[in-house]
Amino acid sequence: MRSSAGGRLPTVFIPHGGGPCFFMDWTMGPADTWDKMADFLRSFDTIVGSRPDAILAISGHHEGDMVEIMSSPAPPMLFDYGGFPPHTYELTYPAPGSPELADQVAGLLSDSGIAHRFDPKRGFDHGVFVPFLLMYPRADIPIVQMSLRSDLDPEFHLQLGEAIAPLRDQGVLIVGSGMSYHNMAGFGTEQSRRDSEVFDEWLTGICTGDPRRRRQGLNQWGDGPAARASHPREEHLLPLMVVAGAASNDVGARVFTDEVMGAQISAYAFGERASASSEA
Repeated sequence: MRSSAGGRLPTVFIPHGGGPCFFMDWTMGPADTWDKMADFLRSFDTIVGSRPDAILAISGHHEGDMVEIMSSPAPPMLFDYGGFPPHTYELTYPAPGSPELADQVAGLLSDSGIAHRFDPKRGFDHGVFVPFLLMYPRADIPIVQMSLRSDLDPEFHLQLGEAIAPLRDQGVLIVGSGMSYHNMAGFGTEQSRRDSEVFDEWLTGICTGDPRRRRQGLNQWGDGPAARASHPREEHLLPLMVVAGAASNDVGARVFTDEVMGAQISAYAFGERASASSEA
């Protein structure tokens, strides 16, 4: 894929909220619960710095026994949430897929000895279409979605990111979509507030500190303070491992943070453009 994006693109880990939260009246807390996160997602262009030619998205809601690469030229919608208002099942995000980019991803994984397969039928899950409706509302940038591997091994996902890193120089934006805190039973409790704050402080230190030490810290994330209390199952954290692996030794920055439903939630980006957009 030819690059027109003007240099190496950053890699970004975003929070995607709760279900279709940005497109409904929120009744499970204050009405403005998700407003700051929505504003952050709408301002996404300021982090990237230029329009990408294509996007490779890694969602915490897509797992496979090996890495799966969506290869449809026109991916459908996958409404993988339940119990929300009827109109939220009528959302559309008609961004094109890119069989060309899917082939390129597959080639890079083959070069690194990473088992994978194409999935020509799966649609965009809400980890992609919900935030991307705010980030790129015109839905005119080709998107390929790539899965996590269901063993959720952090070392593997760091290596997965390293394998796809060359895409950054070819106009492809690598976006991991998850949540920096994801304990569904904990949201809204005083314990979640304490756990999320201490884990967020640790995670931010890892992501924004010395890039040469970042890999080890993320690989051993489970040893961090309140780590398992923040992620009883780490599928929403693993997209961060992929984008951090793709970042190589680029500097990281926290580009968003907010308290949402009693928990601290943050976003991180890696690269020169990203560090210039630090929320701090």
